[in-house]
Amino acid sequence: MQPAERSTAVLAEPGCDHPGEICPTVRPARSSRAYAAAGDLLRALAAPVRIAIVLELREAPCCVHDLVDALAVPQPLVSQHLRVLKAAGVVQGERRGREVVYSLVDDHLAHIVVDALAHAEEQE
Repeated sequence: MQPAERSTAVLAEPGCDHPGEICPTVRPARSSRAYAAAGDLLRALAAPVRIAIVLELREAPCCVHDLVDALAVPQPLVSQHLRVLKAAGVVQGERRGREVVYSLVDDHLAHIVVDALAHAEEQE
């Protein structure tokens, strides 16, 4: 932990069943840095093509040309969206010969997209 950071654990109030302990029923405080990072992540995911890319990469790592074929989107557009996702820490690329194979950094990111898509489909 860096010196400037504070613990997010919340001690129970005196009247609680867990006085002087970390209370499991009290939500920990979140830092403004965490809120900003979450906002950046959600902005990076907030484009239909990027959502489609994340869903494709959820199935298997892909090269740009695989994504172009799967999404029927021009290659420059796919590359541009991959740059945004990479900068946001959503995808990573691994060079294999002349190609770069992209994959998701974390499965949690796919869950965010899947849940958002499911919610949107429920609203239709």
